[in-house]
Amino acid sequence: MRRSRPTARLVALLPALTVVIAGSGAAMRSPVTATRTAGPDPVLQTFGLAESGMRLTGGHTIAARSAVAPAAPRTAELARRTTAPFSLVGVTWADPDSMPKGTIEVRTRRLGTGTWSTWRLLETDNPDASAGGPGVRGSSDPLWVGPSDGVQARMTAIGDTAMPAGLRVDLINPDAPETDAPPAMTPVARQEPSGSADRPAGKTAEVPVVLPVRPVPRLVTRSGWAADESIVKEPPEYTGAVHIVFVHHTATGNGYDCTESASIVRGIERFHVKSKGWNDIGYNFLVDKCGRIFEGRGGGVHRSVLGAHTLGFNANASAVAVIGDYRSTAIPTAARASVAQLAAYKLGAWSNPPLGRVGLVSGGSDRFPAGRTALLNRISGHRDTGRTECPGNALYAQLPAIRAAAGAAPAGLRFRKVNGATAYGGKFYTKGPAGPAWDLTTPTRMMDRFEVWVDGRLSAAAPSGHRQVAAPMEPGEHKVTVKAVHLSGKVATTSAEVIVDPVAPQFGQPPLVALREGVIGASAPVRVGWAATDTSGLKSVRVTGADTTNLSGGTRQHTATARLGEPSTWAVTATDRAGNSSSDSVTRTPVLLTEAEATRTGTWRTVRDQGFLGGEAVAGSAAGASLSWTFTGSSASVVASRTDASGRVRIYVDEEFAGVVDLRSANAGNGRAVWTRSWRGSGTHTVRVQAEGTSGRPSVVLDGLVYLR
Repeated sequence: MRRSRPTARLVALLPALTVVIAGSGAAMRSPVTATRTAGPDPVLQTFGLAESGMRLTGGHTIAARSAVAPAAPRTAELARRTTAPFSLVGVTWADPDSMPKGTIEVRTRRLGTGTWSTWRLLETDNPDASAGGPGVRGSSDPLWVGPSDGVQARMTAIGDTAMPAGLRVDLINPDAPETDAPPAMTPVARQEPSGSADRPAGKTAEVPVVLPVRPVPRLVTRSGWAADESIVKEPPEYTGAVHIVFVHHTATGNGYDCTESASIVRGIERFHVKSKGWNDIGYNFLVDKCGRIFEGRGGGVHRSVLGAHTLGFNANASAVAVIGDYRSTAIPTAARASVAQLAAYKLGAWSNPPLGRVGLVSGGSDRFPAGRTALLNRISGHRDTGRTECPGNALYAQLPAIRAAAGAAPAGLRFRKVNGATAYGGKFYTKGPAGPAWDLTTPTRMMDRFEVWVDGRLSAAAPSGHRQVAAPMEPGEHKVTVKAVHLSGKVATTSAEVIVDPVAPQFGQPPLVALREGVIGASAPVRVGWAATDTSGLKSVRVTGADTTNLSGGTRQHTATARLGEPSTWAVTATDRAGNSSSDSVTRTPVLLTEAEATRTGTWRTVRDQGFLGGEAVAGSAAGASLSWTFTGSSASVVASRTDASGRVRIYVDEEFAGVVDLRSANAGNGRAVWTRSWRGSGTHTVRVQAEGTSGRPSVVLDGLVYLR
């Protein structure tokens, strides 16, 4: 191991080579934001190009005019900015007959990824082919860019040519609903700040979804292991992106207790500085056999600190050394997990796959002379670049497993539930804010973050340790996708259908109570029916009255009894799959009209038995003899006796024939409701029961009429 010596100390002074991190939870890249615009997305967005008087050269600007220099091309620019979603872009100007002399270029940001395209040239050689008229504008050919949410544009005129009047960028969203008029867009001349977005004047403010800061592995900091900062004489040096992680062992022996690890690290630091003459400890990280991670060389664990660990390959690299000697002993499982976590953390921050390979130009080592390119695994052992046993045969044999763990995609991702929602038929139903909850088998330490996408738009995000988050959703059916992001950058997704239904079930009419056939005694048998509808479907129904019954959502009636002469109330509560409930109720009183209260025709005789209502009934056998009752109610039931010799009766309702009832039955009994009729509303009706005089069994026994009031 030798200390890397860059050719100039200017490396330490180039902040552009590092990512600036804010806050104590520093990560290896700046937080990314995505936006969700309230309300419908616009069909058209327009942004003016402001003439800058500057000329673009190699990505920089220089003065457009000089006393000694020739006239520079005139330029107009639209600074990079966030927009509502769009998929097509073009540039227009006021005069449809004019053709701009120069070049127009745009670049766009892919929706959902934050990736900016390269500059693309717009075609401007097609003049307006219309007949002209009010509102016609000149334009470039449009360019299809796919779903995007950011734009930047520039025009460079040839020579000293004037810019077209009214020059602007037009963005089109072909999937947005058409409105009466597009919202007015106000041009902005400033650069887009990180984590913010401009919005049209008068439009509802956008709600940013801020992705969690990339988590730093849990570790013992330099102050935690009591690094001697007084012996570090020079500031840390930085390189570019980390393309490779080298694995070492310290060869300091394995016979240590993990409570001694901090002391071992301090000893290594002093050896490297005092004995070797280095500026600081050489490794970027150290891991003990218990899996504890120690911050090594100072300068920031989230930054690309130039270490002194792998001769000829210290630049654009990071190194982790496992404390101990692993020539014949494999590192424990806990240590292996920590090495994999560090490798994924460092490589994934720069989108470098831990399972990949990279070609690096050697700065000079005993295996690769300076200038030679070495093709290496992105997680390599020290011996891959130098003639050394490090990191030991046993540890070196574990590197494939470490690469697999570091470069894996999240495993076992699944929806566990949606908080506040009910699962039914493979979907989730909720009446309000939904909280997707998930599980996965990948350890939390290997995860970067979780994102929740609703209908293809980022709605919420959660840190690596979370397994649920609130996701705002409008009423309706949505596809909710949980995206798990590994430290390596690999992702896994799982989706579910979520129906947001804040509307309670609707009862078209009050419940209907009707008399039903059965035994009449102190109570009458009744049937409670209802009709409730809901867009998401009913989950359950609860009926309360003389008793309480819980029923399935598909049930539409319930049988019960009601005491004669007493009002009974039944309340029906319907609950939909989203948890919304509504209730309706009905009250009815069963009233008995005895045979004595009936209007009679023909011959009837009184019969007495304790089985009859009130102890008496009437019997008749003459054809045409009848009893009739007039009442005001919503349901009626004829009460009679059944025997194996009983005849038949004819029934008329409001003098209209309603059918024939045969009273013969092998199961003899008195006080039976043998016929019923119900109406939606209460009204005055007459029910007449007429003996048929059935041949061989003409006798019938009538015991009154029950109706619901």
